[in-house]
Amino acid sequence: MPSGVGPVLCVVGARPNYMKMAPLLRAIKSRSDLPSAVLVHTGQHYDFELNDRLFIDLALPAPDVNLEVGSSSHAVQTAEVMKRFEPVIDQYRPSCVVVVGDVNSTLACSLVASKKHVPVVHVEAGLRSFDRSMPEEINRVLTDQIASLLYTTERGAHANLAREGIVGDDRVHFVGNLMIDSLLSALPKAVSAIDLLGREGLNVEWASKKPGYAAITLHRPSNVDDAETLSSVVAILGDVAARMPVIWPIHPRTRANIEKFGLAGQMNGQRIACLPPQGYLQMVGLMRDAALVLTDSGGIQEETTALGIPCLTMRRNTERPITVDEGTNTLVGADRYHILAVVDDVIRTGGKRGRIPEYWDGRAAPRIADHMAHWLASLDGVGANQ
Repeated sequence: MPSGVGPVLCVVGARPNYMKMAPLLRAIKSRSDLPSAVLVHTGQHYDFELNDRLFIDLALPAPDVNLEVGSSSHAVQTAEVMKRFEPVIDQYRPSCVVVVGDVNSTLACSLVASKKHVPVVHVEAGLRSFDRSMPEEINRVLTDQIASLLYTTERGAHANLAREGIVGDDRVHFVGNLMIDSLLSALPKAVSAIDLLGREGLNVEWASKKPGYAAITLHRPSNVDDAETLSSVVAILGDVAARMPVIWPIHPRTRANIEKFGLAGQMNGQRIACLPPQGYLQMVGLMRDAALVLTDSGGIQEETTALGIPCLTMRRNTERPITVDEGTNTLVGADRYHILAVVDDVIRTGGKRGRIPEYWDGRAAPRIADHMAHWLASLDGVGANQ
């Protein structure tokens, strides 16, 4: 594409964004009929384990622009991203801005681009939990209203968008799941659970003996920011550990609250291996080798479905219902009896297996790049320059 055409600004801000953007960035750069790609990192995540290490594991190039906004309240963080992103738009004059997922950076950059009359492309559009108490839900709904082009991971998302007045084959396209592109690419390089435990000086037999182990990831405020709730969660994990060993890479937010609320002692003597945050290749291996995964993450619901590993989601709802309807996911909330019943079923039968959803095949990025090339060529001013 001629040099006079503005680049594609690709925005990442938090851990889940990286897994989605890495394959798309490669796909864009592989095509001569697409503009150059500029990677903008808002700095929403800045901890090494949750940031730089993921860039390395995903072979994601260093950002061309880092806004370095850091952590703050939702309002302050969103405003700071907007303030720092506007000069980037002015500098690069992009042909479009690509945002992924539902973090604050996604909405903030979409708002700026829209007000500057730059088309917004939203990858992972149309997912809904129907829970407006979740900040991510607000980000999803508003970003989809702003976006000129919406790429979906599951066909059910189209019905969600249609209810909100977003329709049309020229605007909404089903392409599959970029998260699975990264997952399938990472599997040959994933660090086995045995190697991970060995490096941490822990009992490697946990990863090989029946009934296996439970891998844990918890970070949502609803589970970890309240002392009474987090105490209950830790007690539930102790009950799970009585049935099978637990391996828990603890998110910095969660670890800080465990210490703040004086809960570390509750895990003493339990079969709970508490690890520092792990890189992407370590987490892929930990999930792949687990008997089950207990989480409150959105992306892990998808990854476990693709891996065929039973997933227990400690939330009342999910914006990824396909992982429940077709995949391996079960919504368990913070219900101790439900959680332990599912754990017992996993031990007894192997648990829910499900099937891999349509287009979760590792080819979402090429499909998006192919459609984007035709879409950009059709926009006024772009096609005329080719």
